[in-house]
Amino acid sequence: MRNTVFRKLMANEFGQVRAELMASDHVLSALGGRTPDQALDEGIPAKEIWVAVCDAFEVPEHRR
Repeated sequence: MRNTVFRKLMANEFGQVRAELMASDHVLSALGGRTPDQALDEGIPAKEIWVAVCDAFEVPEHRR
């Protein structure tokens, strides 16, 4: 999954503004105490980050 696809999925699920705030501010334990943006910057695959976000916010399986 590319970063652009990750951003689009985030915006579609949470809305553009909330998605941007979540990516920059929400620390996820599944990402080792990183925000999604930090995890992307450190080279963690976007798909892994998306799964962590979905788990944290209980996104239904059919929308993942």
